[in-house]
Amino acid sequence: MRRNVIVAFIMRVFSIFTIPDSLAPAQRLRRRHMLARLGLAWLVMMQVMMFAFPGYLRGGYMNPADRSFLDSAIVFMNWVSLAMTLPVVFYCAWPVWQGAVKRIRQAEVSMDVPVALGIAAAFIPSSYATWAQHGEVYFDSVTMFVAFLLTARYFELCSRQAVGSGGLHDIIEQHRAMLSAKADRVAIWFTIVQLAVAFVAGAFWYFYMPDRAIGIMVAMLVISCPCAMAMAVPTSIAAAHASLMARPTTTKQQLGSLVQASERVARQSLLGAMLWHVLMMPLAAIGWVQPWLAAITMLLSSLAVAANAWRLYKRQTAPASAHAVAVAG
Repeated sequence: MRRNVIVAFIMRVFSIFTIPDSLAPAQRLRRRHMLARLGLAWLVMMQVMMFAFPGYLRGGYMNPADRSFLDSAIVFMNWVSLAMTLPVVFYCAWPVWQGAVKRIRQAEVSMDVPVALGIAAAFIPSSYATWAQHGEVYFDSVTMFVAFLLTARYFELCSRQAVGSGGLHDIIEQHRAMLSAKADRVAIWFTIVQLAVAFVAGAFWYFYMPDRAIGIMVAMLVISCPCAMAMAVPTSIAAAHASLMARPTTTKQQLGSLVQASERVARQSLLGAMLWHVLMMPLAAIGWVQPWLAAITMLLSSLAVAANAWRLYKRQTAPASAHAVAVAG
């Protein structure tokens, strides 16, 4: 009975669908705003993808009458998609714009900068194409990108908020500061290089095939978003905190093993995310990755980082014999 109560308590604290009662009012409000933005982004994304579907059906095999009717329907659907995408861009993605403007004023680059560039590069040409009734629109890619981005950031926010305090937890937090400083330096320079490559590739395609340039550059800007890299340290540290809460009798020696394991997992996640970017960028540069597919790959890499941290938590909270094997390995 007691074990069931403890498990229920842990599940409640670390659930992504509930707001822990232990959070400060400001943190609870931040969580609610994030949930509201996340829910709206997912709702709009599903609707806009439905409105974008007629555009996927247009092809050269259609007779002129059917194609003319479908083109009229696509124009109407594009206007509806534009209207529905507006709140996603200006409300759901509002923290992105704030962060990007702040960093640009400070002459710095953060994760918000490539995200803002990706949203603008897809939304502005799509809005013009809708008004001109000619050209490709990427409203489905914009809403998908924002929804998946907010999902990754929500996981990160949950991992930051789901931490203990005092005693051994403070040692883990000191370790977090050291790891975060190293990871941020790597992620920033890696992102700068990716942005440069994206703009060079976009310029190349604009010179030779202007009609494909925007789609390819948007896909590369979406891939350049370092969401998974930004989650590497917070999720591994949150797993360490969760493991410590599940094993309150942890000794300092065991804590040392836990800290080493969390650092190893953070490095694995960081390197894995970087490798994923390196593999996807050339494919996007040659036009094999559409913007909507780039958004999906961004989400998958973030989920992989979260899953890696969850594996750490499961190993650390396994029965004593299994835990000993995990530490030894």
